Amino acid sequence: MDAQGTLSKIPDSIRDKDFDYIFNRIEDRKINDGQRSIYLQSFLIKAKSEKDWEELSNAYKNYVHYAPEKLKLTYADSMVAAAKQSKDNEIIGAAYLSKGVAYYRQKRLAEALDSYLIADTYITRTTDKYQFYKVKYNIGLIKFYLGFYGEAIALFEECIDFFNKDDVRGYLNSLHMLGACYNMVGNHGLCSEVNEKGISEGHRLDNTDMESYFVHSEGVNQCKIHNFALSIEKIKAALPAIHKAGDFANEAIGYFYLGKSYWGLGNKELAISYFKKMDQIYDAKDYLRPDMREGYELMISHYESIGLQDVQLYYVKKLLNADRMLHKTYTYLQGKIHKEYDTKKLKQQKNEIENSLRKRRYNDQIFISVIVGLCLFVIAIIIRYLKNKKVTRRKYEELLQKLEASKKAKSALSEENGMSMSKDAEAMVLSQLKKFEDSKKFREKDLTLTKLAGFFNTNPKYLSEIISKHRLKSFNNYLNGLKVNYIAEKIRNERMLQNFTDKALGDEAGFSSTRRFVNAFETQTGISPREFIDELKKDDAGIK
Repeated sequence: MDAQGTLSKIPDSIRDKDFDYIFNRIEDRKINDGQRSIYLQSFLIKAKSEKDWEELSNAYKNYVHYAPEKLKLTYADSMVAAAKQSKDNEIIGAAYLSKGVAYYRQKRLAEALDSYLIADTYITRTTDKYQFYKVKYNIGLIKFYLGFYGEAIALFEECIDFFNKDDVRGYLNSLHMLGACYNMVGNHGLCSEVNEKGISEGHRLDNTDMESYFVHSEGVNQCKIHNFALSIEKIKAALPAIHKAGDFANEAIGYFYLGKSYWGLGNKELAISYFKKMDQIYDAKDYLRPDMREGYELMISHYESIGLQDVQLYYVKKLLNADRMLHKTYTYLQGKIHKEYDTKKLKQQKNEIENSLRKRRYNDQIFISVIVGLCLFVIAIIIRYLKNKKVTRRKYEELLQKLEASKKAKSALSEENGMSMSKDAEAMVLSQLKKFEDSKKFREKDLTLTKLAGFFNTNPKYLSEIISKHRLKSFNNYLNGLKVNYIAEKIRNERMLQNFTDKALGDEAGFSSTRRFVNAFETQTGISPREFIDELKKDDAGIK
């Protein structure tokens, strides 16, 4: 069929309209699906007839948004193919980015990351700041999933500053993810602040599409601080809109935290029912976030406690399968994001240095001097390494003994419960101190003696004296000791954390900076976090 015959399929009322007009009609929420289908087809026919590769790529992008789920990725392939015909880096980069978003919405994270990295290759050759920050945002989503919360926070903060200018949805999305990061690092106060800001900004900007997500996020946040009834209220309020949007991932997350909240309230039967809803989504969509695997652990313990071994075995097998999936996905994503994204600048610097070195010429005498000096240096390093290795191993074993001793001391302290104290006020502060330790609230950043004394309704001097008397430490050493013991125990028990950066580990422990975390860890244990992790890995491998 010739171009004229093809164009005849476009209704007369829009045949002479431009692409902007047709696109605006596609995006009009007031029209029904049948009307939208006519505009989608007209946009596609017009782009094909005019051989406008950019608009043809946009035509398929429209279908990626509005087509049935099973056809979205087919249209995404056509979108990329059309973009490549344009030979334009901006158009090709934008197409790969949209393809990555389509994969991410189906939670096919490996394929999403691959598309983002290809998009980044094209977009960095352009001056398109908008697409550049869209890549940053989507890489931030992958880093969030991997648990690199500190790095994700930095990316989302950059995106907030950029999108705040002229992209309302990008701005609100970035705020939502920033709040989720604060939740994961234990800064629940900041998480609530961001969620409240997201809702108020949505109203100010006349866009409430994200409101249910901020409510959902706050529900998860309240569960983390054991406000279970409020958590249930907020997540239940948010889930209908999230389900209607087809967002199975956040729906599954909601079910998990509903289950965890009911479990916290002692209603295990209702908790199990929500864990099973989470499991149904895992079966249907193959989606599970690392924190959600606890749902399977709780189901296993429940069925073990009531003697249903067949059901217990069923969920043990499900958890083993989930762990294999998580490990495979995590390993792939981590390898790609570090090798192909984080190290891009390092590679550029390396190439610049190598090019500079090629221009320099060394005579034989200087070359030999360098080699001899290097050999002597390496020998000295080896001798020092062997000496330090013994010291590191001794410090590592001392740290493990300290962690075990801390558990026993905590148990003994729980049995005492402060009853031997002669003063009621002292006993009350000791009781609050124990609750503070058990709830892990010491992970709050920038916590001071004055602030903690305010929480306990006592004065800083008196609180300092009690800590000195009963914990045998100054306030700073006491607080740092709690944080270091917490993160050391978590690294020891959760292997995934052994792949985190010092910055991410410091955020998880509640330190305000990486330097403070590393210094505190070395002061408390005598070895660095990296050395501790290396020794743990050696123990796992049976190496001494």
